[in-house]
Amino acid sequence: MSTRTSALDAVVFGVDIQSGDVRGDSPSYALVVYDGEDLERDVVSYRKLCRLIEAEEPAIVATDNMYELATDKDALVRFLGSLPAETKLVQVTGAEQPEPLSRVAKRHGIPYAKEPMAEAEAAARLAAHNVGHEVSAFTDTTEVKVSRGRSTGKGGWSADRYTRRIHGAVKREAREVEGALEAANLEYETEIREAYGGYANAVFTVEARPADIPVSTRRSGDVRIEIERLRRDGIEFRPLAKRRDHVIVGVDPGTTTAVAIVSLDGDVLDVWSSRLTDPAGVIEWIVERGRPVIVAADVTPMPETVEKFRRSFDAAGWTPDRDLPIDEKQHRTREHPYEDDHQRDAMAAALSAFDAHEDQFERIARKLPPGIDRGEVIARVVAGEESVEAVLRDLEGEEEPDEEESDHQPREPTEEEQRIRDLERQVDRLQSHVSTLEERVEDRDEQIEDLEAELAVTRREERRKVLKEREVTRLERKADRLERERDEARDEVAELERKVERMKALWKLDHSNFSDVSAKKEGLVPVKVVEKFTKGAIREAHESYGLVPGDVVYLRDASGAGTSTAEQLAEFEPRVVLKDGGLSQVADRILFDHGIPVGPADDVAMQEVDELAVAREDDVEAVIDDWHDRAKDRKKRRTTAMVDRLISEHRAGDNEA
Repeated sequence: MSTRTSALDAVVFGVDIQSGDVRGDSPSYALVVYDGEDLERDVVSYRKLCRLIEAEEPAIVATDNMYELATDKDALVRFLGSLPAETKLVQVTGAEQPEPLSRVAKRHGIPYAKEPMAEAEAAARLAAHNVGHEVSAFTDTTEVKVSRGRSTGKGGWSADRYTRRIHGAVKREAREVEGALEAANLEYETEIREAYGGYANAVFTVEARPADIPVSTRRSGDVRIEIERLRRDGIEFRPLAKRRDHVIVGVDPGTTTAVAIVSLDGDVLDVWSSRLTDPAGVIEWIVERGRPVIVAADVTPMPETVEKFRRSFDAAGWTPDRDLPIDEKQHRTREHPYEDDHQRDAMAAALSAFDAHEDQFERIARKLPPGIDRGEVIARVVAGEESVEAVLRDLEGEEEPDEEESDHQPREPTEEEQRIRDLERQVDRLQSHVSTLEERVEDRDEQIEDLEAELAVTRREERRKVLKEREVTRLERKADRLERERDEARDEVAELERKVERMKALWKLDHSNFSDVSAKKEGLVPVKVVEKFTKGAIREAHESYGLVPGDVVYLRDASGAGTSTAEQLAEFEPRVVLKDGGLSQVADRILFDHGIPVGPADDVAMQEVDELAVAREDDVEAVIDDWHDRAKDRKKRRTTAMVDRLISEHRAGDNEA
């Protein structure tokens, strides 16, 4: 990978305290602004420094000691929280135990002088070349909280309406935030607290930094939105440039490919899985994180895909004697986090390979003199199958005998002089080897940069395509829903129009002063039609044009009614019931008891219009009069029958006595 950071394409701020103390009232700072070519120098106050950082949004703020910008850990966290989203705070002298700036600058060939402005310049140049550690106090998870913008109050005549309005506004805003997160294709979890009329608050935990979230902090009337990155438990240091040490790689191939990176000390360095990445992408990911000594699988024999990765790195292979059981993999990876079973399997393979070679690594380390790269020796012994002694001879070199014979015997060099000569020869060989490797690295860097550029373009195109397809799908669903609502509304309007027409016809019949129909209406009476003598038909007629006392009701089919049905019709108190077909005895008795006249529809001349009908008043009166005549006879017969029954009961009582 390239050792130059993208900061060279942006701006780096180098900062060193000029005078005073950060714990005092007014410290001043030496500030160097470096863009990779030009330098700008200035002396600023702490407040002006913060304003410049906010306005310029540099890629890096570099310093040799982070506590020159903050008095303690809490103040440092506040300073980190105030930085723009894309700005990093970098301590160029190391992590928890920093080195002197002079030593770091000398090691990287950066000009240095013990003077604040020169130290600020050295910090800027070092950070621009990926030297140092990023200081971080926050995760890449952000919390978006939508809540009430004002209190709901203590009560009053409109308290309920006021509270409902506020909670409804919070709910609407929460849905808009959710839609924005969906449109941005961000992963999130939601926690909602419902309240009267809507939401009291809604908290979205988003797997993204604030700069990547299409929502901003604001407060408007009833609602406020707060955005806050989640803090880490402490301060974390992350190197700007990752060392490519020798590592053990575990691979779990398949539809989802997972890779785990383990150091030669058995520490899990990284783990990753993907369903979309091709083998070239997997190799690129591994190259960025180390040089594989061993490539391992959790099954035997080694899958062909894993074997291809092994050959790509010319590394040793490792497989277990038998496929690793799930419980064994779970136990071996219990102390390390992973997102899915594929990552667990890859991690278990790498850790098991380390377990199998741990004793060998220790034996090799015991044989190494100081100053020898342990990883290089292990790689050549394990992957190249060389002996430790052969590797050491190659790395240290053999002393060449003198070709010229002389009678003069030279002075025998001291042990220290011999050691210096050996080291000088070793340095020459290593420098030559480093030059060769640097050339190879530069070639690889160029290839990687080209591939990264192509990948970035492809990702942007795919992202635009996915967003476009998602938007089209959303609009199609919305169009379908609106079309259904339109059709339902049209059906409802048509039904209401039919009902209005029926009501108009009835109104015309009921109002004799309606000029258009008064002449025709003379001597006519409206008749309300009930299709069957059932509860449902009665209810339907009532809903369509209303049944009211004094109506003339026409039963198209009067048969089959029971007690409850007859009672239901009697409750409307009709003037007369005209019927087709015969009534049941129960219905006839109930209508008679309620004094409701009943007569055959054939005796009345009716003219029907849709569900409505009209009849001559004279015919209706005739039916009513006829019923009253029959009712008198019926009452007489009922009275006679009752007297006869009483006499019979009385005689029966005397005979028993």
